[in-house]
Amino acid sequence: MEKRIQKIMAEAGIGARRKCEEIIKQGRVKINNRTAQLGEKASEQDKITVDGKRIKKQDKTYIMINKPIGFVTTVSETHGMKTIMKLIKTKKRLFPVGRLDKNTEGLLLITNDGELANKLMHPSHKTWKTYEAWLSRPFKDIEKLKKGIIIDRVKTEPQIKNIRGNKIVLAIQEGRKHIVRKMFGKLGYNVTNLRRTQIGPLKLGTLAKGTWRYLKEYELKTLFNKL
Repeated sequence: MEKRIQKIMAEAGIGARRKCEEIIKQGRVKINNRTAQLGEKASEQDKITVDGKRIKKQDKTYIMINKPIGFVTTVSETHGMKTIMKLIKTKKRLFPVGRLDKNTEGLLLITNDGELANKLMHPSHKTWKTYEAWLSRPFKDIEKLKKGIIIDRVKTEPQIKNIRGNKIVLAIQEGRKHIVRKMFGKLGYNVTNLRRTQIGPLKLGTLAKGTWRYLKEYELKTLFNKL
């Protein structure tokens, strides 16, 4: 059975479908020694390589990690920065779902399931992500935040869950870069610390900073039922 090449790549743990499409556009993918084109189809019997290495379908792996500050959410190290993958001891080809910037900590999902990653990140699925933000001063602009903040000509629609002094807990469906920090910046607040505690039904819980674990069966079932 033939499938689009980016789908086969996603199933092999190369990345989410959008990332796979970028790799194809860069000319790094070959089908039977011929450079692949975006949208082209192939079968799993074809010889498909990325950067000269043949890909193959893997058993699916799902890991939750409590990302510490100072690590970037990339597979390979760039500009001397530490990648989150250094904290996970496995020989499997895995990748982080979405991103948390270097100065943000908390829940991050690591997997080789490109289709799941695509669903979690794609705006059409509207996956809620919960954050705890510590601000430079007590938060007073509740009504302004509830109405939404315009960031890069797009209105954000956060849900406020709790406020106590300079700490606020909120949920947001967007995944735009630095979106939480930009929201508060528009209102005149600096975010001094930011932690993600939940993605959809997945909760960070008591997982220690810098440690990871495999998702439990009931967590996976709940996650897939929500998508």
